[in-house]
Amino acid sequence: GDGVRFGLSFGGISTVSIGVELFRDGRSLDLALGTWSFNDVSVSAVAKQYFGGRAARPVVGLGLWVVGAGPAEAGERTGFAVVVRAPIGLDWEFVDQHALGTFINVNRGLWVRRSNPDDDIPMVQRLVPLPEVYYRYRR
Repeated sequence: GDGVRFGLSFGGISTVSIGVELFRDGRSLDLALGTWSFNDVSVSAVAKQYFGGRAARPVVGLGLWVVGAGPAEAGERTGFAVVVRAPIGLDWEFVDQHALGTFINVNRGLWVRRSNPDDDIPMVQRLVPLPEVYYRYRR
């Protein structure tokens, strides 16, 4: 069916994030806003596909994650990173309208602007897995 889910996530794109998920049939668009340390902001948009019609369903997705972090010291600038994000996991609707889930977010950096203007270390090009758990309420 169609609908909206609201929720909290721990891990993944941030220590804690809030999100809204717009879904139709077995597909959704998941938007999240979070932070690692309250000196940064993480924003993510992911298209997801759910499989099966049971209470516990596998899910995969693909999207972008953008992080901005304020300068920590004088002479620094705001740092940014753009990361491609591919969550793979399981969504479990344990009670009508309430769901728990877990993901392994497979991430790869696309672009970075470091806060230290003298830091020209190249971005790491490997895949980085980050675990995430969440709670969602469906309206």
